[in-house]
Amino acid sequence: MKSEIPPSQSGLTGHGGNVHGLARDMGIDVASLLDFSANINPLGPPEWLRPLISSEVSSLVHYPDPYASKLVQAIAERCQVPAESVVVANGTTELLYQLPKLLGCAQALIPSPSYIDYTKVMELAGMTVRPFLLLAERGFTLQPHELAPMLTGGELVVIGSPNNPTGALVDPEQIVQLARRHPATLFLVDEAFLEFVEGGQSVALAADNIMTLHSLTKFYAIPGLRLGFGIFPLPIARLLREHLPPWTVNTLAQAVGVRALADQEYAEQSRTLCRELRTDLARDLQCFPALQLFDSAANYLLLRLRDGGDATILAARLLERRIMIRTCSNYTGLDGSYFRIAVRTAAENRRLLDALTEILQPQAVKLNSCMVSARRRLQETAGKDWLFPASGIRIRKRNEQKNDAHFLTASKKARPLMFQGTSSNAGKSVLTAALCRILLQDGVRVAPFKAQNMSLNSFVTRDGLEMGRAQVVQAQAARLDPDVRMNPVLLKPNSDTGSQVIVHGRSVGNMDVMTYLRYKETAMQAAHASYDSLAADYDVILLEGAGSPGEVNLKRHDIVNMGMARYAQAPVLLVGDIDRGGVYASFVGTMEVLNEWERALVAGFVVNRFRGQASLLQEAHDYVTGHTGREVLGVVPYLKNLGIPEEDSVSFKEGVFDSGRPTGDHVEIAVISLPHISNFTDIEPLAAEPDVYLRVVERAEDLGHPQAIILPGSKNVIHDLAALRSCGLADAIQRLAAEGCEIIGVCGGYQMLGRSIEDPLAIESDQGTIDGLGLLPITTVLAADKKLVRQSGVHQESGQPVHGYEIHHGRSQTDLPPTLAFTDGTGCGAVDASGRIWGSYLHGIFDSDPFRRWFINRLRQRQGLMPLPGIPAPYDLEPAFDRLAATVRDSVDMNRIYQLLGL
Repeated sequence: MKSEIPPSQSGLTGHGGNVHGLARDMGIDVASLLDFSANINPLGPPEWLRPLISSEVSSLVHYPDPYASKLVQAIAERCQVPAESVVVANGTTELLYQLPKLLGCAQALIPSPSYIDYTKVMELAGMTVRPFLLLAERGFTLQPHELAPMLTGGELVVIGSPNNPTGALVDPEQIVQLARRHPATLFLVDEAFLEFVEGGQSVALAADNIMTLHSLTKFYAIPGLRLGFGIFPLPIARLLREHLPPWTVNTLAQAVGVRALADQEYAEQSRTLCRELRTDLARDLQCFPALQLFDSAANYLLLRLRDGGDATILAARLLERRIMIRTCSNYTGLDGSYFRIAVRTAAENRRLLDALTEILQPQAVKLNSCMVSARRRLQETAGKDWLFPASGIRIRKRNEQKNDAHFLTASKKARPLMFQGTSSNAGKSVLTAALCRILLQDGVRVAPFKAQNMSLNSFVTRDGLEMGRAQVVQAQAARLDPDVRMNPVLLKPNSDTGSQVIVHGRSVGNMDVMTYLRYKETAMQAAHASYDSLAADYDVILLEGAGSPGEVNLKRHDIVNMGMARYAQAPVLLVGDIDRGGVYASFVGTMEVLNEWERALVAGFVVNRFRGQASLLQEAHDYVTGHTGREVLGVVPYLKNLGIPEEDSVSFKEGVFDSGRPTGDHVEIAVISLPHISNFTDIEPLAAEPDVYLRVVERAEDLGHPQAIILPGSKNVIHDLAALRSCGLADAIQRLAAEGCEIIGVCGGYQMLGRSIEDPLAIESDQGTIDGLGLLPITTVLAADKKLVRQSGVHQESGQPVHGYEIHHGRSQTDLPPTLAFTDGTGCGAVDASGRIWGSYLHGIFDSDPFRRWFINRLRQRQGLMPLPGIPAPYDLEPAFDRLAATVRDSVDMNRIYQLLGL
């Protein structure tokens, strides 16, 4: 099949990596090309590259050090050679083009195939080039002693080790032996890819007639910066320096070189990663009967199409899929059936393999069979992955199991998109809910997902499992039943340094920070498994991050932000809250601290909570685009009183429910803000009532004289009760109770109303026991098992229906009648004789419109006010979701959103 792209214009021959020319010829964006033609470290640039360059920008007002003194010294120390023998340059190409003119050699002997510029530069210098053809049947390996009969003295021998394009490594000891036996011959050994070889041994200055070239461009993934060096005998080094122009290495390149040579951790990670990726890619390529693969020690592989296949045609077919490879017909000793591919990331390698499967269609069945066999081999072993934080890449130890999605038939099917934020409470959850409803309205099967949620606001699913409320709300927006796969890991803080860890809906214990860090590998595997399962069931998965991806203290162990985005291959929209101020600085600053692979995932920005005319922000948007290369895809207005449950307690503690005292007749309800408040959304339905003034109270002096006080849930009841005593709120509540104020406790708040709370197993606190407020004759002991159950029934005094869920370790005992009677025959809670002090374990009790109105009307009657008829403010999220969706649809570029989703 002939390609519509003329090979002469395809950029597939000549040097690899000419993505700019190829993209220009094709009329496409460079970023849309997957370049397998350039042999660059798949780990990507070191994490420190961008901050280092940023810190050196102020130095650009001065000329660079013409001698690159610090860099030369760093190279000399690293390579254990005299500094005078080191010559740095704007890439090794600069040295290669200059060197032959100065050596005075008449002939060059070049084992071939080899880097095509070897021949070019020798011929430009007037040398006669004699190729020494390496044999394919020997894997193009070179035995240096075979060159000896051709050496007469005065010639230059050029050896690549590892060879480009074959990747074959030459025995360094044999090179040195040959050089010492032929002192009248000069040897130029190109070790540009030697850094990729584990245990690779340089021959620099191992003999007086050996010269070596070393590239920093490829190993440190900085081809655009250009940096390399050579190590030469002193006379040649001096001669080179005399003929090179001044300032050949710029200030930024010098600084990067010094830092790179000192980073041994990055070097070790790179070598390990490349070996693993190369091994896996080679194994998979061997499954193609149409391909012959040659062994390689470098970060690239040479292949040949069997039966006279044309690699140019294959390259053009791949280019139709935006994949670029390097054909090798212009290498001496290779014909048009050869091509070279770089070793890239696992996901990118999978994309190439999938494309090859499509193109080499007759072999597809055999390939799939081979893949199944490969998967079976992997599953017979076990082990743990290694995470390389600089790149977010995960690899397996040698001969151990790898969770490689290429071998998983239940791989990710859904189209992903992720919202991350410049901070907590930037609006990620609400925007995820909005897009869930928008896509639902547009006929797309969509589900939300958050790998790890830290929240005290949780919910019980129908099957008795616990998950974060934020994903419950998002599921409701998509009209789905909440599913723990949507939030596989939930952290419920119970102290300043510890949390209860919920995985797949069940508690696995309390952990402090260090314990959880050790557990995080397991948590991550749980998150990935849940995502894969969920993604197989829906068309689109909308992922939500946590906090900010720019939190440099947390990035190393990230499983919820960029790490998850990379696993899901999800484009990321970064959300910023302009109402807080500094949103554009936050966009730019976040991008500046992201690694290059993380930046590549960011597709754009969304400005949230703007009060004003969006067109006035255009100048700021242009600045952000100019600085980051990403556009602002929407400006969402400030939405007050959304009527949708908030994500976490940040909004609660900021008084989001306090909309001001109603002007007409009303009752006042105070909600106590606890340090470890949980499920604060229990009181949200009250906030929408027109005759309720709802206040959040943290200090005793602010309590006033409300008609009712609500003590909400707590994840650390003993600690929070002690906090109430220390700030005077406990005394104030007891005093108001004696004056006839209605006091209501929900879950942990219900426990506080009693006489005592015991925690013998230190589930929430190591304090052991504490006296309660003594307002109800109940005692509570925290048990090991957590009760997780959905309930429905009636409030016994009013006869009104109630529904909700229980999440608690507490087991409370009392002789008082239960407040609630459930349909399963059980009861819950307690109420005193006056009916003014009561509580229960039921979260969501105020969601019931009839009960909530009865409760408010009873408070009104005690104040001498007439009860309000009917249901003035039904608690129905559906209209709220539709209002939110309409606003967001009008505020963001939905065409761009659908492009990102590939829909």
